Amino acid sequence: MANNLKISTFPPNSTIKKSSIPIILLHGWGLNSGVWQQLLTLHNENKDNNYQVITIDLPGFGLNSAVDMKPYTLTNICHHIAQVIEQPAIYLGWSLGGLVATEMALKYPEKVLALITVASSPYFVEQTSENWSGIKENILNNFHQQLAKDTAKTISGFLKIQAMGSPHIRQDLKLITRLVMEHPLPSQKTLADSLTLLSDCDLRLALASIKQPFLRLYGNNDSLVPKAIIDKVNHLTKNSEQHSFEHASHAPFISHLNDFYSVLFSWLNTKFN
Repeated sequence: MANNLKISTFPPNSTIKKSSIPIILLHGWGLNSGVWQQLLTLHNENKDNNYQVITIDLPGFGLNSAVDMKPYTLTNICHHIAQVIEQPAIYLGWSLGGLVATEMALKYPEKVLALITVASSPYFVEQTSENWSGIKENILNNFHQQLAKDTAKTISGFLKIQAMGSPHIRQDLKLITRLVMEHPLPSQKTLADSLTLLSDCDLRLALASIKQPFLRLYGNNDSLVPKAIIDKVNHLTKNSEQHSFEHASHAPFISHLNDFYSVLFSWLNTKFN
């Protein structure tokens, strides 16, 4: 099995430029870096040379489907990323990728210029005793059970949940599915290991340690990361900033592409220009 992560630069096959600030994009559970294609295309059309976008498939996914990481932990994932991205960069993580990006900011602060999380949570599981909103445990348990039977069907079901709440759910679901299916599907083991990661990781208390500029982006209709947690995370990381996209679900960079791009790069330009 391969051990080194592959990265993708944009424009394709370009070198990492010393004159540009790298933005590292990290995808969510079950998917791959194909989800960023619309955002990458828009960035290239804008010819913004201040930033160079780089995507990384998490170990076991997409271009890195041959990377066999044991154990499958945030610490090990970040160790792999730190080995291939040498210069300081902005880290943007969507959903599960937000946990990875946050862990990078905590464990490798010298490598993280800014942290951006999209439709992500420091802890994804609902805890009624703590009044913490998230994914219900029975839903996560169902995904674990379904994985043992049909990997493709499980991913398809997860995609449908992500699009729920979007004003154009069918279009979003069709687009996300097409982009993701252009790359190899992860193995059943990788999906199970990364789903356990999603279920178990709790970075809530660690958020106060983040010193870098920190932006959190949400969809107001997100069923996986409910808007009820926004104020709670505000209290956990008082130096961060947040923006919610009206009528957006779990993938605002797809359903609200132009608004997402505008908010993202307006914020970046206030920090780095």
